[in-house]
Amino acid sequence: MLTELRIKNFAIIDRLELNFGPGLIILTGETGAGKSIILDAVTMLIGGRAEMAVIRAESEHAFVEGVFSLGGPEKEALHEILKREELLDDENYVTLSREVRREGRSIARVNGRTVNVSLLKELGALLVDIHGQSEHLSLLDTRAHLGLLDRFADVGDALDDYRQTYHKLLAVRRELKDLRQTQSDAERRIDFLTYQADEIEAANLKPGEDADLKQERDRLANAESLAEYVQQALAALDEGTPESPAASDLVGQAAQAMLGLVKIDPQHAELSEQATGLEESLADLARGLRDYLEEIEFNPKRLEEVEERLDLIFSLSRKYGGSIEKVIASGADARAQLENISQATERIEELEAEEANLLKKLAGKGGALSQKRQQAAAALGKGIETELDDLRMAEAHFSVDFQTKPAPDGIPAANGNCLAFDHNGYDKVEFLVAPNPGEGLKPLAKIASGGETSRLMLALKNVLARADEVPSLIFDEIDQGIGGRVGLVVGQKLWNLARNHQVFCVTHLPQLAAFGDQHYQVQKLVQDNRTLTRVEPLNGEPRLLELAQMLGQVGEATLQSAHEILQTAQNMTKEKNQHRNKK
Repeated sequence: MLTELRIKNFAIIDRLELNFGPGLIILTGETGAGKSIILDAVTMLIGGRAEMAVIRAESEHAFVEGVFSLGGPEKEALHEILKREELLDDENYVTLSREVRREGRSIARVNGRTVNVSLLKELGALLVDIHGQSEHLSLLDTRAHLGLLDRFADVGDALDDYRQTYHKLLAVRRELKDLRQTQSDAERRIDFLTYQADEIEAANLKPGEDADLKQERDRLANAESLAEYVQQALAALDEGTPESPAASDLVGQAAQAMLGLVKIDPQHAELSEQATGLEESLADLARGLRDYLEEIEFNPKRLEEVEERLDLIFSLSRKYGGSIEKVIASGADARAQLENISQATERIEELEAEEANLLKKLAGKGGALSQKRQQAAAALGKGIETELDDLRMAEAHFSVDFQTKPAPDGIPAANGNCLAFDHNGYDKVEFLVAPNPGEGLKPLAKIASGGETSRLMLALKNVLARADEVPSLIFDEIDQGIGGRVGLVVGQKLWNLARNHQVFCVTHLPQLAAFGDQHYQVQKLVQDNRTLTRVEPLNGEPRLLELAQMLGQVGEATLQSAHEILQTAQNMTKEKNQHRNKK
């Protein structure tokens, strides 16, 4: 519900801060004092039009901010949106604000962060319904009617059961669609996949093979140079000349000299061992080089084979992913797809049988759901017409229109046709009303605006009180065209509605105002040649004076009448509370 409202530089409001509680909140005051301006500000706050005309003279911007506490059924839906947009700061509160600047720019914020106006509208629709001349009315949105009827009918368990079967059917149809698509172009795909699998499997690739082949290619391509380098090394090691003895001979001489040294000075035996080890290492090196020289292959044919193999690997890698591993995986995938295609016909037959069975189940569950809705619709219509009778609209009629649409792939109906359906069943519903005799039933969106609409919405809201999840309701012009006696009835109904919702009402009727849990007086003042709006909470004597003033010139008679009206309202609400407590 709306707990705090701040308005700045909006029309004739310079600065206004209001705190609201639950229950019925009444706004009264003379015509032009600014009551409707406050409602305009709230309308802009929840995503309505933001026009420069609302900016107070000599100000650069107008600003509205509202803090909403989240404690009802709307909380879950709001949390879902706020989490989606990464805007959830406090689980129990959300702050909306709107600013319109002189240059024409409009800024919307949620919890202090700038957002699109569309998001503000999405959140606002879950928080506030404005009933009057505004179009901010959820009941005018036919998409909301089925949800309201379902909550009134208490079909939650039946709807959940239906939806479980519905989602199973969707999964079956998705798989069927994929398989049928696969089957429709199976011939072309079979040729293509067979070519892929055969080409890759024929290559018989092995992971890492390309690296080994590149090394072999380098050896084969440079065999002559490799042999020359080996021979040079062997010559230096073993093939000395008188002018330049071989390295092995020189190291051998050094080793013999070290043996003589050790005989004289044994403490350098380790050095002698190093020299002997070096002689043996050179011998091993020479043997290894001779072995390598024998392995060096001058084989142009093998080189050609390696080059061709590398070209094949490069070509396949370029076609199938860039590496041998990815090529092998592509071949396995192609083979798996061929297997799936071969099994598709059998699987399609299984799924078609399952689809038919699920459609039959949905038909039964959807029919039971529709029957419950139609029974509830009859009770809803009677309840609303009773409410309208109390509100001096005895000739008004209300009905819920049920429609279905044919669809070739829909739920089978009793008459042999198939009906379109979705996650809510196959019913399409719309609330219809005939406010006056002879007009015929019309959609809610087509009815006249003003007080008649507000009274109709009050009747709807009262009957749908527990089904309607919007926490804050605003009624403007609801007293248009009614007298004091009906005003008491309207006031009682508003008070009753306010037991499940926070309800704001702008009124000129004291009989209606007397039912308020909170009462605010809106005044228009002139200070320093500037028009200002002031809002004061009324309790006790000031409230009695306001009600008396609403009856006429304040005097003993009007004060007595105001007192009697308050007493009557208190008695009616007390009686209602006692009735509630007995329940």
